[in-house]
Amino acid sequence: MNSTQGPLPTPGGRASVIAGARPFGVYVHVPFCRVRCGYCDFNTYTADELGEGATRASYADTAISEIVRSGAERGRRPVETVFFGGGTPTQLPSSDLVRILDAIDDTFGLVDGVEVTTEANPDSVTPESLATLKAGGFTRISFGVQSAVPHVLATLERTHDPANVPQAVRWAREAGFEQLSVDLIYGTPGESMDDWRASLEQAIALEPDHVSAYALIVEQGTAFARKVRRGEVVMPDDDETADKYVLADEMLTAAGLGWYELSNWARDEAAWCRHNVLYWHSDDWLGIGPGAHSHVAGERWWNVKHPAAYAQRLAAGESPRHDGESIDGATARVERIMLETRLRSGLDLSALTAAALAEVPDVVGRGLADVHDDHLVLTRPGRLLADAVVRQLVD
Repeated sequence: MNSTQGPLPTPGGRASVIAGARPFGVYVHVPFCRVRCGYCDFNTYTADELGEGATRASYADTAISEIVRSGAERGRRPVETVFFGGGTPTQLPSSDLVRILDAIDDTFGLVDGVEVTTEANPDSVTPESLATLKAGGFTRISFGVQSAVPHVLATLERTHDPANVPQAVRWAREAGFEQLSVDLIYGTPGESMDDWRASLEQAIALEPDHVSAYALIVEQGTAFARKVRRGEVVMPDDDETADKYVLADEMLTAAGLGWYELSNWARDEAAWCRHNVLYWHSDDWLGIGPGAHSHVAGERWWNVKHPAAYAQRLAAGESPRHDGESIDGATARVERIMLETRLRSGLDLSALTAAALAEVPDVVGRGLADVHDDHLVLTRPGRLLADAVVRQLVD
């Protein structure tokens, strides 16, 4: 193991509020954005793309109706994490977000110490909106900063002024948020290594509890993909992208932020995004909103995608569910390998078949991982080749 990684967290050390029960969270999808970024393939819409019945003004009531319906179908179950994502959840009034959270509490029950996160753009908050969220039970905010460099933001079609980010962070701190995260993207066409360093320096100067840094992926069907196909923008090569990951890991580690998942760093275990950890451990969660996915007791399902269709179904007293599937043992094993390999706590070797176990010495011998307490833990070089390691272990 790299000496810079420090002591490993104890595998399997997380506890549920109910003995023997899997942790349970709720994801709330808010599909609204002021401007739709060309690289984004999330289920998001600007206000003028949606018709009657799917407006921002009516969205909270629609989401609450799904929450109440889900509670009637499934009964109460203590909620350990709630995550509002999008889109830009803070495009809704803060009072609406609090109403949705209250409905989750009334319907299912929030545990003491629940983690409640909202994503936000730096230009979509005010001191008053943040104070309302904090008073209403939100504990964590994740700012979509992406870059500190204006020309990089322009390529990404992000609209916020990077000079305003410190102000938004200060407002969140003054409102009393326990945890503050900064989201970054690297590998944008035209982004130099110095540009990326500047973004990291700004993020570190904000003294966040948590940083997420993701490589830009060209998603098929997006405006950005069409630009790449036409040669209007050129993506960086794999070596440059790897160099930027290494720079991020070095700078964030030096600033006291340790990696706990391939693309996530935190000051300590208390600052981990518990909701995302729930995903990575294939625990249970309920998805609320258009296109939202749920995963409970070996069953996965997802809602109709378009907000108008979602609202129409609920208004008619119908389920917004579009389709679903049962997860068999073989699929669950492969998904466990894919997800646990990404974690600093590592992959439990008991998840591997005999054939896959025979591959472990090769993975370790090439310096891509170490074995600690019967868990395979990626080294930094292994993190750069995580997909290849997973393929070797599941083939």
